[in-house]
Amino acid sequence: MSVFLKLAWFFRQEWRRYGLAVLALIGVGVATMVPPWIIGQIVDAIASGTLTKALLQQQVMVIVLAAAFSYGLRVLWRIALFGASYTLANQLRQNIYLHLTKQPPEFFDQLKTGDLMARATNDVQAIEMTAGEAVLALFDGAFTGLLVLVMMTVFISWPLTLVALGPWPIVGFFMWRFGRQLHQSFKDAQARFSDLNDGVQESISALRLTRAMGRENVECAQFNEIAEQANEANQRVAKIDSKYDPTIQLGIGFSFFLSIAGGAYLIHHGELTLGQLTSFTLYLGYMIWPMFAIGWLLNLVERGSAAYERIDQLLRIKPAISDSGDNTQSQVPSLHFAINSFSYPKSNSLALENIQLAVKAGELIGIVGPVGAGKSTLLHVLMRMQNLPDQAILIGGTAINALTLENLREHISVVPQTPFLFSTSIAENIALAKPDAKQEEIEVVAKIAQVHEDILGFPQGYQTQVGERGVTLSGGQKQRLAIARSLLLDAPILVLDDALSAVDVKTEQYILQHLQQAREGKTTLIVCHRLSAVEKANNIIVIEQGQIIERGLHAELIAKRGWYAKTFDYQQLEHAVEEGR
Repeated sequence: MSVFLKLAWFFRQEWRRYGLAVLALIGVGVATMVPPWIIGQIVDAIASGTLTKALLQQQVMVIVLAAAFSYGLRVLWRIALFGASYTLANQLRQNIYLHLTKQPPEFFDQLKTGDLMARATNDVQAIEMTAGEAVLALFDGAFTGLLVLVMMTVFISWPLTLVALGPWPIVGFFMWRFGRQLHQSFKDAQARFSDLNDGVQESISALRLTRAMGRENVECAQFNEIAEQANEANQRVAKIDSKYDPTIQLGIGFSFFLSIAGGAYLIHHGELTLGQLTSFTLYLGYMIWPMFAIGWLLNLVERGSAAYERIDQLLRIKPAISDSGDNTQSQVPSLHFAINSFSYPKSNSLALENIQLAVKAGELIGIVGPVGAGKSTLLHVLMRMQNLPDQAILIGGTAINALTLENLREHISVVPQTPFLFSTSIAENIALAKPDAKQEEIEVVAKIAQVHEDILGFPQGYQTQVGERGVTLSGGQKQRLAIARSLLLDAPILVLDDALSAVDVKTEQYILQHLQQAREGKTTLIVCHRLSAVEKANNIIVIEQGQIIERGLHAELIAKRGWYAKTFDYQQLEHAVEEGR
């Protein structure tokens, strides 16, 4: 029952709903005690020959009123109790999502997508049932059972009650035993479900590659193995689940047998009337629900406990990047880098060293260098995806650590090399960060990104569905849509992380020219491998092995005949060869 203690914070939060549900359940419990007692009175009246039409009508009317009263209260407690449990599920999913948004890339290397999906779906659902149906089973089962016992012992016959309930301690022992077994089995089943989720996600995402490599049989065998493990784990849970109902039914069957036998004995000796035995057996029938409630409660609690452990384990992982800043003010889009050294966690080599760079507001800065030089790392520390000492990077003279994460990321818009598009329309993808954008605004940025004409070429234009991850679009179209999306956001600092690699040089130059005009006074950082993209930059830095080895204007770097000049000459020669074909 420890899961209820862990959920105490929520019960306090929703005490009004739970209080209303409890009051309604009390009313239902009291109302349901009336019909068996009335029926017993009617049976005794028939047996004694004293039943009249008026008395029968009166008694039937009381039963009808009790049923109507019970019906109204049942509707009330369902709305209150299950409404509260749905609120908990929604709150947990929001907490999980918010927690995930604060995690660095390394976090997602440790936990697989399928596992995270399982925790946000199946585990949350198990806790939702604990906060709803398990609370119902706990309170309603206990209260109904207590009322029935009072009616049976105080108003009918306590000796017969002791005889009828004789098998129940044995049933209770088995309920406890099954609950212990279920906890570990369900926890293992949830873990296997996570593996299955991850396997499905990877298999679908890599379907094209699987076909291209001819690995259908291999992948099918691997997936079948994961599915078989999940099936075996669920079978173990089902085997334990299947023991609950037969055990309860067996206990109830013995109770009815003992109550009829004992009741007949007491009637024979004049200690009980036929009507009382009738009421007693009806009340004993009411004990079926408390008995089932015990088994159901133990089942739900063990499932909820295992699920809460998995979610709590996830939420206890502290974000590597703490949102410790308190500055929410807008900053001038100037940048100052003063990074003495930086290395990734669990790495002995330096990823960045002696990075000194000043960027004025409104400048276009080119960041180039060979693969693995540290360009992306520099962007990661700028966006606080990795931690740096205070004062290492300033925006508008304010350390990025002093800004709230929300404020920092409102200042920076990033267009990655492989942008993510949602399975919705082109217009909605462009307006992702500004859902209330007008169609005219969307078209303006699409024209700057040189994707407007492409969009008009689709049958449904801006309302064209792009498919999962933009599968219906080419690489260049995806990149240009992502650029349009960032332009619509109009952040003070725009970062193009090799975001023009899939477009031709002519389109690239057109985009950059109009981009600078549209973003006058705002800062742009361009990370690229194709050096033509930074020819007109106000400053270009060349990073190699985490250090700035060259810096200056395009012409200055060409004159130095270093890495930049040699790479530029090679790319120009490569371009000339391609043009001559």
